[in-house]
Amino acid sequence: MLRFVHVLPALALAPSAFGATLIASHFSGGVYTLSLAGTNTSGTLSITSQTTGCGATPAWIQYYGDTRKLYCFDETWNPPGVLAEYSVGNDGRLTLTGKAKTAGNTVYGRLYGGADGRGFVATAEYTPSTVTTYKMPLSGNSASQTLKFTMAQRGPNPRQDVPHPHEVQVDPTGQYILTPDLGADLVRIFKIDANSGNLTACSEGKADPGDGPRHIEFWKSSSGLQKAYTVNELGNSVSAWDVTYPSDASGCLSLNKTQTLSTYAPGEKGGPTTKAAELRLVGNFLYATNRADETFGSQQDSIAIYTIDPTTGAITWLEAANSYSYYPRTFQFNKDGTLLAVGGQTSSNVAIVARDPATGKLGKLVANIQVAQKGEAGQEDGLSAVVWVE
Repeated sequence: MLRFVHVLPALALAPSAFGATLIASHFSGGVYTLSLAGTNTSGTLSITSQTTGCGATPAWIQYYGDTRKLYCFDETWNPPGVLAEYSVGNDGRLTLTGKAKTAGNTVYGRLYGGADGRGFVATAEYTPSTVTTYKMPLSGNSASQTLKFTMAQRGPNPRQDVPHPHEVQVDPTGQYILTPDLGADLVRIFKIDANSGNLTACSEGKADPGDGPRHIEFWKSSSGLQKAYTVNELGNSVSAWDVTYPSDASGCLSLNKTQTLSTYAPGEKGGPTTKAAELRLVGNFLYATNRADETFGSQQDSIAIYTIDPTTGAITWLEAANSYSYYPRTFQFNKDGTLLAVGGQTSSNVAIVARDPATGKLGKLVANIQVAQKGEAGQEDGLSAVVWVE
């Protein structure tokens, strides 16, 4: 697949020293602490510790800096699975502090509800077509609610055989959980009972047939305009949504899709095996990863970058950047937005990439390390997630 690719010049940033800690999970069962040292133009990554406890197939990790707790979610296809809680030490070492059994095939999880937004955990189970909630603290079998989804007929994509919830995202107010459903072409919306943790279904946001929404993020303009953005795995696209909150406590949040753009430059498209994966927002910039496009050469996939209009929330294609990885399933920016950590699933590497906060553009590779064994293209193996410890 031939593409015309814009090559970035070196970012015009003065070198500054840094030290940072990251945590990465691997589909083979390990959870790794990484140390990053150097400057914003050249650095080194090293593995400083390794642990287990998140079952056979850790698929996703979420870190909460205020409590220094890490939550890990097991995608095992041979239940029971595991939901694990770790305390993160000052040196980045992980200590297992809680564990619960799950039904397996969990692909994402997020804390919500209670007095502090940490009273419960919600998880998405891809193949069972469920969202499950757990009461904190985690215990042997603390599941409290399971929501099962069905659909009347298959979707236009062969993978849309049944509903496939792929994420549980908490809205900025903490009152709702949103679940992009890749199988049903919906963004499911649930109202949270903060005291009980129970979720009540609202009307869904409707994606286009065959989009396959996977992840969602929220954005707010300086004037108060609320938007959300989804990355659509099957459609290789991103969508913008108007977000409307109810005028009284009895109502529900609602979504209305306003725009969809490809994760490739205008006039280009992905190949038969390409799959969009995740999206992130930093200020008025939107980023989405593409898997298996090899835009930048053999096993070098791209990250799509868009600008967000600060007044309307409309998105505009900016350019494609090198992810320095193959099958970039996961990525996260550091707090000051100067560095990006990319988790290449099949390449099983963590790549640290420079970012210019003014232009939003990504630049050179700052540091890189392989974590455990590489995966096979299209399989659920290799590196699964990476987060900054900040």
